[in-house]
Amino acid sequence: MQHFDLHCHSNISDGTLSPTELVLRAAGRGVKVMALTDHDDLDGLPEARDVAEQNGMTFINGVEISVSWRTHTLHIVGLGFDANYPPLVQGLQAVRSGRGLRAQKMADELAKVGIGGVLQGAYKYADNPNMIGRTHLARYLVEIGHCKDVKSVFNRYLATGKPGYVKHQWSVLPDAINWIRGAGGIAVLAHPGRYMTGRSGMGKKTMRELLTEFVELGGGALEVVTGSHTPEQYAEFARYAEEFNLLTSCGSDFHGPGESYRDMGRLADFPIGCRPVWTESPLRELIPAGVE
Repeated sequence: MQHFDLHCHSNISDGTLSPTELVLRAAGRGVKVMALTDHDDLDGLPEARDVAEQNGMTFINGVEISVSWRTHTLHIVGLGFDANYPPLVQGLQAVRSGRGLRAQKMADELAKVGIGGVLQGAYKYADNPNMIGRTHLARYLVEIGHCKDVKSVFNRYLATGKPGYVKHQWSVLPDAINWIRGAGGIAVLAHPGRYMTGRSGMGKKTMRELLTEFVELGGGALEVVTGSHTPEQYAEFARYAEEFNLLTSCGSDFHGPGESYRDMGRLADFPIGCRPVWTESPLRELIPAGVE
Protein backbone atom coordinates (compact mmCIF):
# COMPACT_ATOMS: atom_id res chain seq x y z
CA MET A 1 0.00 0.00 0.00
CA GLN A 2 2.90 2.37 0.57
CA HIS A 3 3.18 2.71 -3.24
CA PHE A 4 -0.05 4.77 -3.31
CA ASP A 5 -0.78 8.08 -1.60
CA LEU A 6 -4.02 9.68 -2.75
CA HIS A 7 -4.39 12.39 -0.09
CA CYS A 8 -1.71 14.97 0.76
CA HIS A 9 -1.23 18.75 0.89
CA SER A 10 1.25 21.35 -0.31
CA ASN A 11 1.70 24.98 0.65
CA ILE A 12 -0.86 25.89 -2.00
CA SER A 13 -3.34 25.18 0.82
CA ASP A 14 -2.17 24.33 4.35
CA GLY A 15 0.85 22.11 3.84
CA THR A 16 4.37 23.31 4.63
CA LEU A 17 6.13 21.97 1.50
CA SER A 18 5.91 23.27 -2.05
CA PRO A 19 4.38 20.92 -4.63
CA THR A 20 7.90 20.12 -5.85
CA GLU A 21 9.19 19.37 -2.36
CA LEU A 22 6.12 17.26 -1.58
CA VAL A 23 6.46 15.10 -4.70
CA LEU A 24 10.19 14.60 -4.12
CA ARG A 25 9.48 13.52 -0.54
CA ALA A 26 6.91 11.02 -1.81
CA ALA A 27 9.30 9.69 -4.45
CA GLY A 28 12.03 9.28 -1.85
CA ARG A 29 9.70 7.19 0.29
CA GLY A 30 8.72 4.77 -2.44
CA VAL A 31 5.40 6.28 -3.53
CA LYS A 32 4.68 5.33 -7.14
CA VAL A 33 1.18 6.78 -7.53
CA MET A 34 0.15 10.01 -5.83
CA ALA A 35 -2.56 12.65 -5.90
CA LEU A 36 -2.07 16.18 -4.62
CA THR A 37 -5.31 17.07 -2.82
CA ASP A 38 -4.99 20.65 -1.64
CA HIS A 39 -8.01 22.18 0.05
CA ASP A 40 -10.37 23.85 -2.43
CA ASP A 41 -7.54 24.75 -4.84
CA LEU A 42 -6.04 23.27 -8.01
CA ASP A 43 -3.11 25.62 -8.53
CA GLY A 44 -0.43 23.15 -7.42
CA LEU A 45 -1.41 20.39 -9.85
CA PRO A 46 0.70 21.37 -12.92
CA GLU A 47 3.92 21.74 -10.91
CA ALA A 48 3.33 18.53 -8.99
CA ARG A 49 2.53 16.60 -12.17
CA ASP A 50 5.72 17.76 -13.90
CA VAL A 51 7.94 16.74 -10.98
CA ALA A 52 6.15 13.40 -10.56
CA GLU A 53 6.63 12.53 -14.22
CA GLN A 54 10.31 13.52 -14.04
CA ASN A 55 10.67 11.03 -11.18
CA GLY A 56 8.85 8.15 -12.89
CA MET A 57 5.69 8.45 -10.79
CA THR A 58 2.07 8.35 -11.84
CA PHE A 59 0.29 11.57 -10.91
CA ILE A 60 -3.47 11.91 -10.42
CA ASN A 61 -5.33 15.19 -10.24
CA GLY A 62 -6.80 15.67 -6.78
CA VAL A 63 -8.58 18.17 -4.55
CA GLU A 64 -10.15 18.15 -1.08
CA ILE A 65 -13.41 20.08 -1.04
CA SER A 66 -14.79 21.57 2.19
CA VAL A 67 -18.47 20.69 2.70
CA SER A 68 -21.07 21.70 5.26
CA TRP A 69 -23.46 18.82 6.01
CA ARG A 70 -26.04 19.30 8.76
CA THR A 71 -23.95 20.52 11.70
CA HIS A 72 -20.74 18.88 10.47
CA THR A 73 -17.85 19.97 8.25
CA LEU A 74 -16.86 17.19 5.87
CA HIS A 75 -14.06 16.82 3.34
CA ILE A 76 -14.70 15.26 -0.04
CA VAL A 77 -11.62 14.23 -2.02
CA GLY A 78 -11.94 14.32 -5.79
CA LEU A 79 -9.60 12.12 -7.84
CA GLY A 80 -8.89 11.73 -11.54
CA PHE A 81 -10.86 14.71 -12.85
CA ASP A 82 -10.38 17.30 -15.58
CA ALA A 83 -8.87 20.28 -13.73
CA ASN A 84 -10.21 22.69 -16.37
CA TYR A 85 -13.89 21.73 -15.94
CA PRO A 86 -15.58 25.14 -15.51
CA PRO A 87 -18.18 24.24 -12.83
CA LEU A 88 -15.43 22.71 -10.67
CA VAL A 89 -13.08 25.67 -11.12
CA GLN A 90 -15.85 28.18 -10.42
CA GLY A 91 -17.24 26.22 -7.50
CA LEU A 92 -13.85 26.04 -5.79
CA GLN A 93 -13.38 29.77 -6.30
CA ALA A 94 -16.66 30.37 -4.48
CA VAL A 95 -15.58 28.11 -1.61
CA ARG A 96 -12.24 29.92 -1.26
CA SER A 97 -13.84 33.36 -1.24
CA GLY A 98 -15.08 33.02 2.35
CA ARG A 99 -11.77 32.01 3.93
CA GLY A 100 -10.44 35.51 4.67
CA LEU A 101 -13.58 36.62 6.49
CA ARG A 102 -13.67 33.40 8.49
CA ALA A 103 -10.03 33.84 9.52
CA GLN A 104 -10.75 37.38 10.67
CA LYS A 105 -13.66 36.14 12.78
CA MET A 106 -11.49 33.43 14.36
CA ALA A 107 -8.81 35.99 15.18
CA ASP A 108 -11.46 38.24 16.73
CA GLU A 109 -12.68 35.38 18.92
CA LEU A 110 -9.13 34.61 20.06
CA ALA A 111 -8.61 38.28 20.89
CA LYS A 112 -11.57 38.03 23.28
CA VAL A 113 -9.62 35.49 25.35
CA GLY A 114 -6.49 37.62 25.35
CA ILE A 115 -4.63 36.39 22.28
CA GLY A 116 -4.16 39.32 19.92
CA GLY A 117 -2.51 39.81 16.55
CA VAL A 118 -3.28 36.28 15.40
CA LEU A 119 -4.48 37.07 11.88
CA GLN A 120 -1.41 39.08 10.95
CA GLY A 121 0.80 36.36 12.40
CA ALA A 122 -1.11 33.61 10.60
CA TYR A 123 -0.63 35.21 7.20
CA LYS A 124 3.12 34.70 7.62
CA TYR A 125 2.44 30.98 7.32
CA ALA A 126 0.02 31.23 4.38
CA ASP A 127 2.11 30.99 1.22
CA ASN A 128 -1.19 31.27 -0.65
CA PRO A 129 -3.09 34.08 1.18
CA ASN A 130 -6.35 33.09 -0.50
CA MET A 131 -6.21 29.80 1.40
CA ILE A 132 -5.80 31.21 4.91
CA GLY A 133 -7.26 28.75 7.40
CA ARG A 134 -7.16 27.22 10.86
CA THR A 135 -3.84 25.50 10.33
CA HIS A 136 -2.10 28.81 9.62
CA LEU A 137 -3.56 30.33 12.79
CA ALA A 138 -2.46 27.23 14.69
CA ARG A 139 1.13 27.51 13.48
CA TYR A 140 1.30 31.09 14.72
CA LEU A 141 -0.10 30.12 18.13
CA VAL A 142 2.64 27.50 18.38
CA GLU A 143 5.22 30.15 17.43
CA ILE A 144 4.13 32.47 20.24
CA GLY A 145 4.09 29.68 22.80
CA HIS A 146 0.41 29.01 23.47
CA CYS A 147 0.71 25.30 22.61
CA LYS A 148 3.49 22.84 21.88
CA ASP A 149 2.21 21.78 18.44
CA VAL A 150 -0.55 22.30 15.89
CA LYS A 151 -2.64 19.37 17.11
CA SER A 152 -2.69 20.85 20.61
CA VAL A 153 -3.84 24.22 19.24
CA PHE A 154 -6.80 22.60 17.52
CA ASN A 155 -7.75 20.71 20.67
CA ARG A 156 -7.50 23.80 22.88
CA TYR A 157 -8.59 26.68 20.66
CA LEU A 158 -9.87 25.82 17.18
CA ALA A 159 -12.05 22.71 17.38
CA THR A 160 -15.82 22.90 17.68
CA GLY A 161 -16.82 24.55 20.94
CA LYS A 162 -13.38 26.03 21.61
CA PRO A 163 -12.64 29.78 22.00
CA GLY A 164 -11.42 30.38 18.44
CA TYR A 165 -13.87 28.17 16.56
CA VAL A 166 -16.12 29.89 14.04
CA LYS A 167 -18.89 28.04 12.23
CA HIS A 168 -18.71 28.52 8.48
CA GLN A 169 -20.88 27.56 5.52
CA TRP A 170 -18.81 25.73 2.92
CA SER A 171 -20.09 24.04 -0.22
CA VAL A 172 -22.94 21.54 0.02
CA LEU A 173 -22.57 17.83 -0.56
CA PRO A 174 -24.56 17.60 -3.82
CA ASP A 175 -22.51 20.39 -5.40
CA ALA A 176 -19.13 18.95 -4.38
CA ILE A 177 -19.98 15.51 -5.75
CA ASN A 178 -21.50 16.93 -8.94
CA TRP A 179 -18.41 19.08 -9.62
CA ILE A 180 -16.14 16.04 -9.30
CA ARG A 181 -18.32 13.66 -11.28
CA GLY A 182 -19.02 16.26 -13.95
CA ALA A 183 -15.26 16.64 -14.37
CA GLY A 184 -14.92 12.90 -14.93
CA GLY A 185 -13.54 12.04 -11.49
CA ILE A 186 -14.57 9.99 -8.49
CA ALA A 187 -15.71 11.44 -5.15
CA VAL A 188 -14.20 10.01 -1.96
CA LEU A 189 -15.41 10.65 1.60
CA ALA A 190 -12.16 11.58 3.36
CA HIS A 191 -11.06 10.36 6.83
CA PRO A 192 -14.56 9.36 8.07
CA GLY A 193 -13.25 8.42 11.49
CA ARG A 194 -12.63 12.08 12.27
CA TYR A 195 -16.35 12.84 11.94
CA MET A 196 -17.16 10.42 14.75
CA THR A 197 -14.90 11.88 17.43
CA GLY A 198 -15.02 14.94 19.68
CA ARG A 199 -17.90 16.72 21.38
CA SER A 200 -19.91 17.10 18.18
CA GLY A 201 -18.96 13.77 16.60
CA MET A 202 -21.65 11.85 14.77
CA GLY A 203 -22.76 8.42 15.94
CA LYS A 204 -23.09 5.29 13.86
CA LYS A 205 -26.70 6.11 12.93
CA THR A 206 -25.72 9.49 11.53
CA MET A 207 -22.70 7.99 9.74
CA ARG A 208 -25.00 5.56 7.99
CA GLU A 209 -27.31 8.41 7.03
CA LEU A 210 -24.34 10.32 5.64
CA LEU A 211 -23.11 7.32 3.66
CA THR A 212 -26.61 6.66 2.33
CA GLU A 213 -26.85 10.24 1.05
CA PHE A 214 -23.28 10.15 -0.26
CA VAL A 215 -24.02 7.05 -2.35
CA GLU A 216 -27.37 8.36 -3.58
CA LEU A 217 -25.65 11.54 -4.81
CA GLY A 218 -23.02 9.56 -6.71
CA GLY A 219 -20.15 9.29 -4.22
CA GLY A 220 -17.91 6.40 -5.16
CA ALA A 221 -15.33 5.63 -2.47
CA LEU A 222 -14.52 5.75 1.23
CA GLU A 223 -11.08 6.62 2.61
CA VAL A 224 -10.31 3.58 4.75
CA VAL A 225 -6.54 3.77 5.30
CA THR A 226 -5.57 7.31 6.23
CA GLY A 227 -3.16 8.98 8.61
CA SER A 228 -5.64 9.75 11.37
CA HIS A 229 -7.28 6.29 11.41
CA THR A 230 -6.31 3.55 13.83
CA PRO A 231 -6.00 -0.09 12.71
CA GLU A 232 -9.38 -0.70 14.34
CA GLN A 233 -10.85 2.05 12.18
CA TYR A 234 -9.33 0.52 9.05
CA ALA A 235 -11.45 -2.55 9.76
CA GLU A 236 -14.52 -0.53 10.79
CA PHE A 237 -14.62 1.57 7.64
CA ALA A 238 -13.78 -1.39 5.43
CA ARG A 239 -17.03 -2.87 6.74
CA TYR A 240 -18.89 0.35 5.94
CA ALA A 241 -17.42 0.30 2.43
CA GLU A 242 -18.66 -3.24 1.91
CA GLU A 243 -22.10 -2.43 3.35
CA PHE A 244 -22.55 0.58 1.06
CA ASN A 245 -20.83 -0.96 -1.99
CA LEU A 246 -18.11 1.69 -2.02
CA LEU A 247 -14.59 1.45 -3.35
CA THR A 248 -11.81 2.13 -0.84
CA SER A 249 -9.10 4.79 -0.95
CA CYS A 250 -5.95 5.55 1.00
CA GLY A 251 -3.76 8.54 1.75
CA SER A 252 -1.44 9.88 4.40
CA ASP A 253 -3.18 13.28 4.67
CA PHE A 254 0.38 14.55 4.99
CA HIS A 255 0.75 18.30 5.68
CA GLY A 256 4.42 18.56 6.62
CA PRO A 257 7.23 17.10 8.72
CA GLY A 258 6.30 17.07 12.38
CA GLU A 259 2.67 18.05 11.78
CA SER A 260 1.08 14.93 10.36
CA TYR A 261 -0.28 11.71 11.78
CA ARG A 262 1.72 9.69 9.24
CA ASP A 263 4.47 10.34 6.71
CA MET A 264 4.14 9.61 3.02
CA GLY A 265 4.98 6.09 1.89
CA ARG A 266 4.13 4.64 5.28
CA LEU A 267 0.57 3.43 4.80
CA ALA A 268 -0.80 0.07 5.89
CA ASP A 269 -2.43 -2.44 3.57
CA PHE A 270 -6.19 -2.42 3.10
CA PRO A 271 -8.14 -4.96 5.14
CA ILE A 272 -8.99 -8.12 3.22
CA GLY A 273 -12.01 -7.71 0.95
CA CYS A 274 -11.51 -4.03 0.08
CA ARG A 275 -11.82 -2.95 -3.55
CA PRO A 276 -9.17 -0.26 -4.16
CA VAL A 277 -10.42 2.86 -5.89
CA TRP A 278 -7.90 2.48 -8.71
CA THR A 279 -9.26 -0.92 -9.79
CA GLU A 280 -12.88 -0.09 -10.69
CA SER A 281 -13.14 3.65 -11.34
CA PRO A 282 -11.94 6.34 -13.77
CA LEU A 283 -8.52 5.92 -12.12
CA ARG A 284 -8.13 2.45 -13.61
CA GLU A 285 -7.08 3.85 -16.98
CA LEU A 286 -4.49 6.14 -15.33
CA ILE A 287 -2.52 3.48 -13.43
CA PRO A 288 0.20 1.62 -15.38
CA ALA A 289 -0.02 -2.16 -15.45
CA GLY A 290 1.97 -3.85 -12.73
CA VAL A 291 1.77 -1.04 -10.14
CA GLU A 292 0.37 -2.47 -6.91
